[in-house]
Amino acid sequence: MSIDVKSLTIAGAAALLSEGKISAVGLCQAYLDRVAAVDGKVKAFLKCDGERILAQAAASDSRRAAGKPLSEYDGIPIGIKDCIVSEGESCSCSSKILEPVVSPYDSTVVARLKAKGFIPMGRLNMDEFAMGSSTENSAFQKTCNPWDIDRVPGGSSGGSAASVAACEVPASLGSDTGGSIRQPAAFCGVVGLKPTYGRVSRFGLIAFASSLDQIGPLTRDVLDSAIIMDTIGGHDARDCTSLPDACGGFADAVITSRGGDLKGVKIGLPKEYFESDSSDGVKNGVQSAIDTMKKLGAEFVEVSLPHTKYAVATYYIIATAEASANLARFDGIRYGARDNSAEDLLDTYFKTRGKGFGDEVKRRIILGTYVLSSGYYDAFYLRAQKVRTLIRRDFENAFKQCDLILTPVTPTTAFKFGEKKDPLQMYLADIYTIALNLSGNCGISVPASLEEESGMPVGVQFIAPAMAEEKLFTSAAIFEANRAEKDLTATL
Repeated sequence: MSIDVKSLTIAGAAALLSEGKISAVGLCQAYLDRVAAVDGKVKAFLKCDGERILAQAAASDSRRAAGKPLSEYDGIPIGIKDCIVSEGESCSCSSKILEPVVSPYDSTVVARLKAKGFIPMGRLNMDEFAMGSSTENSAFQKTCNPWDIDRVPGGSSGGSAASVAACEVPASLGSDTGGSIRQPAAFCGVVGLKPTYGRVSRFGLIAFASSLDQIGPLTRDVLDSAIIMDTIGGHDARDCTSLPDACGGFADAVITSRGGDLKGVKIGLPKEYFESDSSDGVKNGVQSAIDTMKKLGAEFVEVSLPHTKYAVATYYIIATAEASANLARFDGIRYGARDNSAEDLLDTYFKTRGKGFGDEVKRRIILGTYVLSSGYYDAFYLRAQKVRTLIRRDFENAFKQCDLILTPVTPTTAFKFGEKKDPLQMYLADIYTIALNLSGNCGISVPASLEEESGMPVGVQFIAPAMAEEKLFTSAAIFEANRAEKDLTATL
């Protein structure tokens, strides 16, 4: 049977594998062929070891032949962002300083995927140490948007989003610190989930900002997102921030919701998000989504998130402070690259970090070190943490009036390479996503429409209270099934 990866989802591949219509080797080979055909243009992959992948696929086929598959998803490949470790594979965070590092163990999320038979497929490009919104900050290459290779795929999970949009993998894992799953998902026309903080283990995720980082899936549709969340979610004793609550059943909830409507669902529209400057294409896309959901019976109410105007400043103080502490370990002493021309220990630090880190990483380390320094800690970092509490309370108050909140994901559709040269311009592009990480709630970006002028995808963001992923998934899936624009597949 010929395998059309352009129309294949995880759920679809699982059905074909279970029925014996395709093999895991055939499936993985089809995706490897797709990578060979298009990744020269997209540049989503840093590494993709076909021999290793096919060996794991053959093992999967053997298990199925013996009647002992690990799950219905046994043999399905999934891309991994280059900041999530996988045993025996490099994990550079798209940085020269970690380029020689090979992981001796699996992250929890990769281990859980493997336990279900999913096959990790390659290392996906990203902004260096997840610091960026365009994947222009990678030390190795710039990933292109499959809808228009002159445009960015978003970031920092740009390789993860682009690989799914280009049909090089059916799904991928990314990480979201301030929108780094949802923003590239919107730019590339795929589904991106930022789970509740602590719902997915961060063990084996190379940290950017520990109180903000969260691993999540990028997929072709909402059902696939739920399938991956069922697999990777749940408590992990190796992560001290991992929540003890049960996590799962999301895919079944999505399937049960099929054919349903949104009657009885109250959706909040935060006035602060709609007063901000967005492009006409984004405004039209969000309004189209609102109109669709009204037809499905949803009730819309205006809510207020008054401290939103402080979110960007608060985020960049907290995130850079945590980055300064987390990246201090990369010094050329214990592991990673080292400049051997150094004359003494201090010189080793200077030269290794000076050559190993890119400009954006250095910028954020310097800013983070400054706000943590003596005399400035109270004025900046402590005050930012207090404002973070106010932002979280804004969401708590808003959710007393509604079940979900709907917002744009980004102010514009994907912009062209080099268009945002000013770092502050780039930081402001995250204005609709940052507050969610500060509050710890869950959110999902779902493709809504195509911008008429550019033909680029427009996404909408559903936000739910902490631990309310089921409501998030079912509502997003109902919208997805009824949106005006049915086919949102890149034409690459």
